[in-house]
Amino acid sequence: MAQRSPGEDHPITVEPTGAPVTVRVDGRVIARTTSALTLSEASYRPVQYVPVSDVDPEVLRRTETTTYCPYKGTAAYYDLDLGEEELADTVWTYQRPYEGVAGIADHVAFYPGRVEIEVEGRGED
Repeated sequence: MAQRSPGEDHPITVEPTGAPVTVRVDGRVIARTTSALTLSEASYRPVQYVPVSDVDPEVLRRTETTTYCPYKGTAAYYDLDLGEEELADTVWTYQRPYEGVAGIADHVAFYPGRVEIEVEGRGED
């Protein structure tokens, strides 16, 4: 598992989103922030990274799941425990991201197909 750095062949940028971001499940707000970061990677859709401190701590349940990205590092996952419903491995974080994406430390991202992610002024992702 060799570490790789973003470059011309695989560009990655991390920038402030510059607008409020709200994450909902069935209308329930589980995260709201004005400090989101947008990670744009190669040809993938941009991803909103929300400070973990702006996520409702009552809904996060750490799982044993991990994945590896040669550009970002090892991701850890959370379930969303919504009481009547649990969404498995819906949230991920890079606790020790590689240098090229160091800004996403202490932030989490959500699978857009499982939650609604609204960037004010831009609609849903």
